[in-house]
Amino acid sequence: MEAGTLKSANQKQRMKPKNDFIFQKLFGEEESKESLISLLNAILGLEGEKRIRNLKVKGNKQLAKKMVDDKTGRLDISAESDDQVQYDIEMQLTDQRNMARRSLFYLSKMYIGSVKPGDDYSQLRRTVTINLLDFQLFKEREAFHTTFHLYDDRDKSLLLTDAFEVHFLELPKFERMMKDINNPLHRWLMYLDERLSEHQLKELIEMDANIKKTEELLLRLSSDEETYRLYEAREHSLMERNSLIADGVAKGIEKGKQEVIKNMLKEGVDVELIAKVTGLSIEEIRKTRDMQEET
Repeated sequence: MEAGTLKSANQKQRMKPKNDFIFQKLFGEEESKESLISLLNAILGLEGEKRIRNLKVKGNKQLAKKMVDDKTGRLDISAESDDQVQYDIEMQLTDQRNMARRSLFYLSKMYIGSVKPGDDYSQLRRTVTINLLDFQLFKEREAFHTTFHLYDDRDKSLLLTDAFEVHFLELPKFERMMKDINNPLHRWLMYLDERLSEHQLKELIEMDANIKKTEELLLRLSSDEETYRLYEAREHSLMERNSLIADGVAKGIEKGKQEVIKNMLKEGVDVELIAKVTGLSIEEIRKTRDMQEET
């Protein structure tokens, strides 16, 4: 299939590669192993002899409909390289405000699970977790790619162990910066953006054989009715999850306002001033005051 005809061959709207169900299909299947290897090498900055040459994709399960519909479901990709390094890659679209602990939890499970009861500790395998985030995690930091290891607090040259490595890639930060199409990581992250123009897509395909292969797979997946149905179901599930999170935040803000009102009333602050500070109506504040007096 020629690069220039890839997009036009798709009769449906191009599926979002960042949709975690589709992301797993594009990078977490045996037939897409080369794309995963290319993505990992780009993220880890591995070149020459250090590049990952081969991977065994683990836990390559068929996704059940109930998993696609699960608003809290985790669709990740696990793989192991020939040198027995474990990799876990996750596309996280929603900020559930627990990302750091969540990542460490799954890293720990994967690390512990690399040995069987009775094995020697030396058989524990190096574990690398990669989190592709469609939100900002480190708001005080401009860089989009942050990597963590276990270093000494006072001497960063002293590494306790290389057994753990954690990556966070904040996609909104990348989207705002200048892109370098000669950078393999930039190419992959540009490709994952569903707002990518047809011209940009064509340029990436012509430049990178692995991206071309991935786009061809995306088109084949788009033409499969069952896959497209599950993709749309996952999109709906993700929208519902975003709505639930937004609703929870709104309720938290409202509860916080009510606490502020109650405290201000206890201090004898004038109702009109409370209304000005909180943005609520005088009637709402009086209602809170009346309920407070009843209790």
